[in-house]
Amino acid sequence: MMFQHTAQELTQAAERVLQLAKQNGATAAEVDLSESHGQTVQVRLREIEQIEYQQDKSLEVTVYVGQRKGRASTADLSPQALADTVQAACNIARYTAEDPFAGLADADLMATHFGDLDRYHEWDLSSESAIELAKRCEEAALSSDKRISNSDGAGVSIGHFQFVYANSHGFCQHQQGTRHSLSCSVVASDKNGLMERDYWYDLSCDSRDLDAPEIIGQVAAERTVRRLNAGSLKTGNYPVVFDATISGSLIGHIVGGLSGGALYRENSFLLNSLDTQILPDFLSLREEPHIPHSLGSTYFDNEGVATKPRFVIENGVVRGYFLGSYAARKLGMQSTGSAGGAHNLYLTATVPTQTDLLKQMDTGLLVTELMGQGVNMLTGDYSRGAAGFWVEKGVIAYPVSEITIAGSLKEMLRGIVATANDSLKRNSGSIGSILINQMTIAGV
Repeated sequence: MMFQHTAQELTQAAERVLQLAKQNGATAAEVDLSESHGQTVQVRLREIEQIEYQQDKSLEVTVYVGQRKGRASTADLSPQALADTVQAACNIARYTAEDPFAGLADADLMATHFGDLDRYHEWDLSSESAIELAKRCEEAALSSDKRISNSDGAGVSIGHFQFVYANSHGFCQHQQGTRHSLSCSVVASDKNGLMERDYWYDLSCDSRDLDAPEIIGQVAAERTVRRLNAGSLKTGNYPVVFDATISGSLIGHIVGGLSGGALYRENSFLLNSLDTQILPDFLSLREEPHIPHSLGSTYFDNEGVATKPRFVIENGVVRGYFLGSYAARKLGMQSTGSAGGAHNLYLTATVPTQTDLLKQMDTGLLVTELMGQGVNMLTGDYSRGAAGFWVEKGVIAYPVSEITIAGSLKEMLRGIVATANDSLKRNSGSIGSILINQMTIAGV
């Protein structure tokens, strides 16, 4: 399946919208035009459960009449629809209040260097072939262990997308990418009939980089079976390892706390943290937006601002925030090319493997699953449901569930004692398992 529109057609439509905006009295304008197509196949208990084809396109135009802003969108790219959408945006702008911080990103920040980031790899897979892959994946899980008693299914997802971003600074760029995945989720039962569920998946812009379906299924089964016969823990303070599957959430809290919206609203536990130490001095966090073949790579952000490699945190000290142009103006600062979020974060690794972390921890908790949303971004108070494994003398002893882990994000981040080089290849960037010196664990 091919795109309905060529890159040239999308570019011409974007440029037409900018012309219409100017003719309608807009002093500045920007347009996002995107198109995507793909398919998702799901099987369950060896039977086809779902085949879904997806094809979408959308155009969103934002106009500025002085400091007044209006926005409108459409899925119809006909000349009349484009004219009507621009007119609607301009009408909205005329009736909104002035905002001194509104406007396009500064013209001198626009990206000027572009290259091939190797993010587009078509996967021309028929529905029949996708079903076969999904069935192989689930079969590997169902047949790997007698304790696997049920299945939530296995799936194949194929996604292709392209978009054009253009604004009245003269910036106009086309990008395209792909996002393909294989997944499996199964249920295991112990001799008492108690059940546990777990899953595994792989994700890449290139289907050739995905793990074999049999591996996905086997890992899903192994992860499910090892959760059987889980116990609880006595309430106390223990060291904790965040598994590489969830450690990114900790770094996500840093990103959230250093993001412009939270900062100018003063809703961040990292308020005024520039040039202050929030991590141990042996840890740095870099943003690397130009890594080829990575899902998070781009030469420009959602406003056309050039992205660049940088230290967000260097030797534990905050060197930069995540700012789009609006937040930057509110804070009296400059955009960091972060409209739309962070791009490929790399955290220092201090040991090669998670096994090394467990040995260093000796006795404590390995967390492999987090539940709930108990994180207060203003105070940094952290309390979430968790499951994982109790570790004794550096070796996993038994699974645990129905526990809560709690702490203060600031203390947790400063209390990181080691990090592993075991990040998952499906993630953009590199954030491995993380050992924290102490957290409060509430069990029975």
